[in-house]
Amino acid sequence: MSFGSLRQWHWVSSAICLVGMLLFAVTGITLNHAHQIPAQKTSTNLEGTLDAEILNHLVQPETDSGPLPRELRLEIRRTIGVYISNAVEAEWYEDEIYVPLPRPGGDAWMSVDLETGDVVYEETSRGVIAYLNDLHKGRNTGVAWSWFIDVFAVACVVFSVTGLWLLIRLQKTRPGTWPAVAFGVLAPLIIIILFVH
Repeated sequence: MSFGSLRQWHWVSSAICLVGMLLFAVTGITLNHAHQIPAQKTSTNLEGTLDAEILNHLVQPETDSGPLPRELRLEIRRTIGVYISNAVEAEWYEDEIYVPLPRPGGDAWMSVDLETGDVVYEETSRGVIAYLNDLHKGRNTGVAWSWFIDVFAVACVVFSVTGLWLLIRLQKTRPGTWPAVAFGVLAPLIIIILFVH
C-alpha cells in the first residue's frame, strides 16, 4: 500500500470514528464513575380507558407472548398518546396484557385490563448521562444502533492498524514512536497483572 493511500485510509477512518470515539470516550469515563454521578430520575404516568369494542374483538395469541394487534395499538395511541411498535412483544394473560418497554436511560411498561379496558402506562427516565451510558453498552437500543456500533468498531480497527502502519513508515523521523507504543501496550498489562483482582 502506498504512503498516500495509507494516509487516505487513516484519514477516512478517523473521520468516521470522530463522533463515535468522543461519545465512547466520554461515556467510558461516566460509566467508570457511575456510582459518583447521581441519577436524575423522573417518572411519567398515563392512564385511560380503551374502547370496549376494540377489546371485544381481540384475539388472544396461541402463545403467552406476541405483538399487539394494529387496532389495539392505534386505540392506545388515541387514548393515551403512546406509540407501540409492532416489534414489541407483549405478555398476554387471561385478564391482562403486560407490555415491557425498556429503553436506553430508563424503562417503561404498560398494562391493559382486558375486562375494564383500563390502560396504565409508566415511563421512568434516569437522565441524559444514563441515556448516553446505555448507548455505550448497547442496552435496549435496537438493531440500528447495534449495526452502528459494529461499523464504528471496524472503522476503529482500520484507524488503529493504519495508524500503526504510519508509525512504522515514519519511525526514522520520529524517534519517540516506539517508547510511546511500548508504554501504550505495557501500561494496561501491568495494571491488569498487578491491580485487577
